[in-house]
Amino acid sequence: MNYIGSKNKLSSFIFDTVTTVAGNNLTQKVFCDLFAGTGIVGRTFKPFVKTVIANDVEHYSYVLNRNYIGNSTEFSSEKFVLKLNSLTPEKGFIFQEYSQGGNAGRNYFNAENGMKIDAVRTEIEIWKDASEITDDQYFFLLSSLLESADKVANTASVYGAYLKHIKASAAKQFVLKPAVFQKTKSVHKVFQQDSNQLIRNISGDILYLDPPYNARQYGANYHLLNTIAKYDTFVPEGKTGLRNYYKSNWCRTGEVLKCFEELIENAAFPYIFLSYNNEGLMSQKEVETVMKKFGKYSLKTKKYQRFKADKTENRNHKATNTTEFLHILENR
Repeated sequence: MNYIGSKNKLSSFIFDTVTTVAGNNLTQKVFCDLFAGTGIVGRTFKPFVKTVIANDVEHYSYVLNRNYIGNSTEFSSEKFVLKLNSLTPEKGFIFQEYSQGGNAGRNYFNAENGMKIDAVRTEIEIWKDASEITDDQYFFLLSSLLESADKVANTASVYGAYLKHIKASAAKQFVLKPAVFQKTKSVHKVFQQDSNQLIRNISGDILYLDPPYNARQYGANYHLLNTIAKYDTFVPEGKTGLRNYYKSNWCRTGEVLKCFEELIENAAFPYIFLSYNNEGLMSQKEVETVMKKFGKYSLKTKKYQRFKADKTENRNHKATNTTEFLHILENR
């Protein structure tokens, strides 16, 4: 999935740094990914630790993490995926409000794909209400839908806007592909809460923080994924069809530093790792000053290519490198 701040390219760097600091043997460790996003970092640690605690306030993120982190036991899914892929397309909410040819004229999907998404989403909910699938299967199928829908979305990257014309990847036929999760013997925990509230009620060994870096609100940038995941009734607003969304203080210049210090103060974890880059609202010095109040501070850095819009669009796509800061607090 195209995702702002994704740690897919940095997961090895993060894993190597954490194990160097906290020890190579993680089998009895509780690892918490407090701003989990699509769950890349939690998925990296899942096979190696006793328990992963994953949290994110956004509902689409909860769905993804409930599958990728929360699901650990194998179950049969092939017949459900085959059935969903064979459904007759229907003109539902996603078609009418967010697809080419719909009443609202928003081109997030082409007409056929929008109708397929409606048919699949409706059927998943019917199965859930009729108890034909378990909760684990429900979140697996919803995650599969979100991942598959994102692959045919007619956007440059995020869902803050759609493209005027249907691009090549969005013209491809929607196919539901399984969102395969890692099987483990351990039981993991997934939450959908404000991070500064949840931190007061959890504890563990390793706390990984990857909060928003800038003023872009994830609820606005990924509103359509929330709409597909919830499939609720509301009136989409404006040209882009926004829904009401959660506004994080981590995206506000006047609030972020206070949020950060409050979270660190309440964190019952001996090892804390904060991913942040050189373009974030908090400076490296500000983060260092806060962390030094609570223990031993150190810093690791990694240069990498920043997230950018879809290369297929007619934009200036000059590659830009940025520096990832991995701030480390230990011996609390």
